[in-house]
Amino acid sequence: MSMNAERKAPPEHVVLGKLTSPYGVKGWLKVYSYTSPMEGILDYGEWVLRLRGVESRYRLAQGRLQGKGLVARLEGVDGRDQAEALAGAEVLLPTPELPELPEDDDFYWYQLEGLTVVTTEGIALGRVEYLFETGANDVMVIKGRDGESVDTRERLLPFLPDKVVKEVDLEVGRMIVDWDPAF
Repeated sequence: MSMNAERKAPPEHVVLGKLTSPYGVKGWLKVYSYTSPMEGILDYGEWVLRLRGVESRYRLAQGRLQGKGLVARLEGVDGRDQAEALAGAEVLLPTPELPELPEDDDFYWYQLEGLTVVTTEGIALGRVEYLFETGANDVMVIKGRDGESVDTRERLLPFLPDKVVKEVDLEVGRMIVDWDPAF
């Protein structure tokens, strides 16, 4: 069995953010963005919204920074009731529409999820379950698996290229890290 065998196929969509609640009475919605910088979500002219398992497409009519957050208006959403009906929807982008990353050592989070994580000494720590932001740096949640890694612990490793993350090989499905398995 190759290390790649259990890796998930790339997702059809990546989640860019979420519509949280109506803003005003003219169909605007508050937007919680997962992009960095947060207003990057406004660079995409067409959004796929997923609400209760149903996907629908909307064109972004307008979007802007508002206070500490973002607000957006979608074409065809002209009143508070229509906006209310979309509150809670995830904002998706088809994976093929993601822009090319400028650097060879830049990655989208979804590309790192599922990678086998091995120390520079060859000790398997587990697989990348997911990543999250702390404000200082991104953090990877590595989950050990029976028969596959040194233990079944969950570890939090900072995603620090060159310091902690020494190599990422998407083809093989492996990440090499400089990390003490005791931590």
